[in-house]
Amino acid sequence: MQNPFKKGDIKTFSKIVLITEIAKFESGTVHDVYSTFSIAKDAEWSGRLFVLEMKEKDEEGIGTKISVEHKSPAFVGDEINFIATFEEITERGEIITSFQAFCGDRLIAKGIQGQRILLKTVIDEKFQELNSNIQNK
Repeated sequence: MQNPFKKGDIKTFSKIVLITEIAKFESGTVHDVYSTFSIAKDAEWSGRLFVLEMKEKDEEGIGTKISVEHKSPAFVGDEINFIATFEEITERGEIITSFQAFCGDRLIAKGIQGQRILLKTVIDEKFQELNSNIQNK
């Protein structure tokens, strides 16, 4: 892993809210607005923008945590602008970023996201071991 970033560095991306991203569960549609779980997915992507520049070819990122404070709704077709800020790399090697998501000037969400970068072989071994343990129960 390489780290070209310092605290306060920023990555941004924009997206349009899709109908597939509304608050909908097995029981039906709750609201026709950008769901909290879709925000979480996009928030994780905002942190991954840093990981993509940090990981080596034989490494991959893996999510460790995410928190989302959903502040305001956004509707299908709205443009959402994510601003991710590099916060730190912990002693355990966890990359921590914060994010804010805006619809125009309105803050719709904010939170924290974490990822670790590990060798792909280590990730594969951990997944295989866990899957094997589950299958043997």
